[in-house]
Amino acid sequence: MITSFGELVETLIDALNRYAYPDRPVGVARAGRGLSVVGQMGDARRLVDLLSGTMTLRLLRSLLLLCTLLAALTATQLVPVAAHATVAPKATGSQPVYSYADAVRETVWVDTGLDGDGNGHTDRVAADIVRPREAAAAGVKVPVIMDASPYYACCGRGNESQLKTYDAQGRPVQFPLFYDNYFVPRGYAVVLVDLAGTNRSDGCSDVGGPSDVKSAKAVIDWLNGRAAGYSTRSGSTRTSPTWASGSVGMIGKSWDGTIANGVAATGVDGLKTIVPISAISSWYDYYRSSGAPLYDGTPADLSGLVDSQAAAPHCTAVDKRLAAGSPDSGDWSSLWQQRDYVASAAKVKASVFVVHGMQDLNVRGINFSQWWTALAGTGVDRKIWLSQTGHVDPFDYRRTIWVDTLHSWFDHYLLGIDNGVEKAPAADVERAPDQWTQDAAWPAPGTGAATLHLTPGAFSTTSGSGTASFTDDPKLGEDDWAAHALTSTPEKTVFTTGPLTRDLRVSGQGSITLTVSSSTTSAHLSAVLADLGPAVIRNYEGSGEGITTLSTRSCWGDSTPGDSACFLDAAADTSSVGYTIVSRGWADLGHYAGLSRTATLTPGTGYPITFALAGTDHIVPAGHRLALIVAGTDNGLLNPPSTRPTLTLDLTRSSVRLPLLGGLTAFRQAVPAPTRQPKPDAFAAPSALPGLPGLPRTAGDCLPCGNF
Repeated sequence: MITSFGELVETLIDALNRYAYPDRPVGVARAGRGLSVVGQMGDARRLVDLLSGTMTLRLLRSLLLLCTLLAALTATQLVPVAAHATVAPKATGSQPVYSYADAVRETVWVDTGLDGDGNGHTDRVAADIVRPREAAAAGVKVPVIMDASPYYACCGRGNESQLKTYDAQGRPVQFPLFYDNYFVPRGYAVVLVDLAGTNRSDGCSDVGGPSDVKSAKAVIDWLNGRAAGYSTRSGSTRTSPTWASGSVGMIGKSWDGTIANGVAATGVDGLKTIVPISAISSWYDYYRSSGAPLYDGTPADLSGLVDSQAAAPHCTAVDKRLAAGSPDSGDWSSLWQQRDYVASAAKVKASVFVVHGMQDLNVRGINFSQWWTALAGTGVDRKIWLSQTGHVDPFDYRRTIWVDTLHSWFDHYLLGIDNGVEKAPAADVERAPDQWTQDAAWPAPGTGAATLHLTPGAFSTTSGSGTASFTDDPKLGEDDWAAHALTSTPEKTVFTTGPLTRDLRVSGQGSITLTVSSSTTSAHLSAVLADLGPAVIRNYEGSGEGITTLSTRSCWGDSTPGDSACFLDAAADTSSVGYTIVSRGWADLGHYAGLSRTATLTPGTGYPITFALAGTDHIVPAGHRLALIVAGTDNGLLNPPSTRPTLTLDLTRSSVRLPLLGGLTAFRQAVPAPTRQPKPDAFAAPSALPGLPGLPRTAGDCLPCGNF
């Protein structure tokens, strides 16, 4: 039964399509979330049956165009109050009224104004565009969903590593991911930009620097009449986006989402919203952590991965600058300053929908939490999803709700539809595989910073006492430490509570302050917050980083022979464990005074250092223990040191600052008296708590090379 004027219009469109375009499948390719209304034809279907006997094909197609335009108008007016659901606003805004098969597919080369490859000519970046033909014919301007990426030719996008494809004339055929299939029929253009130096763009990749950011910003400028675009890579024929409304939303995972952050930090007009997924907010915090070098290599390694064959010979000077500007010492440099978007967060005018895996060991959690915190003072609308996965797109762990929520998000910020998405709970957090909770804000309302002092083997709410020592063993890492958290071993020191008497929630970004002396002139530090107790969690150390790819497919939008809307499904990859890593942080003790210069340590001298623990949201259940592990080099994350120092903590001047729901009061209520617990080796504990059966991490792993 048709219950609204909008449904009547949509029904007319489906019926008219059957007669105006008899060879086009209707109501078949629009799979997912009940998008077809073929079964609701009713009287409207019979009306079209009568019209088809008296009207020419040309008139039928004219009537179809009229109904399509009417639907586009009603989509912005007739949004039911039911769309304001708390789980995810139902996708009842923009409707699939435009033909995906007949969409315009074209490439525009936009002048960035930069000469990254030094050839004496400003660089042009390729923007591949797919947009509804009927809207352009009727003069209806459409907004743009943009994914700017370096990966469209080298590595692919999404769980299936899709690449762009082109026909014999160079016109784009396959647009990776579902955005085009789903959103173009709903009145959006989708623009996929090749970053400078990659695929069909001029210039050189500078890994998050001015050229990367300008690649995407220039296209936004072109969409708003502020930059020049050309119909060919080297020709002089300009093209204007007369079809574009000027409103742009940027989305992308990993490097793609990082560029969205970087462009938003320029404050460019026309960018209305960004959706950074597993994205970097400061490139220093991707390669370094408080002076500690993470992995091997420099940004030059990434540029070498993505530069096109044509660009690579002309980009050696850029690669040398990238290597020189990212010293192995871990020192801060002008290169890192250029790539620190957090410092420019005050310029952001776009709304921001952050999505991140709390167990992402590629783009670690400090990147989302410091970005989120910096944006708090801007007044922009913010939303956040935090999953238990590693470096994974929400399309592969929460697909239906993700598509619905993203649809409503773009409808509101790009089409101006009042669907209430900005009033929905701001934070969704995955508590267990596929089990989510919501909060009005993040960190959770009522969260307060609790400073916990350290005593041998335990926490104190009043003051610290004593010392603790350990010897760095770079062959071991966080899983080894946590598995033996209740057993004394020489490579770590552990501080634990007793079994909690009530749940204790950690929500936000913490920090740790240590006063440390080393037996050598240099030293690494690692801090791990852990929940000691049994749980079923996503296997984020497995090959899918928390998901298993299935053999079945589901379809999200319309397909063409060269661009399918049907994608492999995924399910949670879970494991039963005896501990859960809650948060992590790393530092180089030689940077105790700041990041600008590495200091040579004097053996036996105590140095105070404070460093961040990554943002997280985790509930330690009653009966479990909260543990803080302090150790040296984390195997697989930190480059091993040249020496193996013995480190001694002065616990009278050491503490950890945790964002706890209910603050210090909640900690006191959850931790049984006395606060000080016996030393870890005094606990009756198994020889090792079970951990994840994932892939072992080894020093020098190029995680970005395995999962983009």
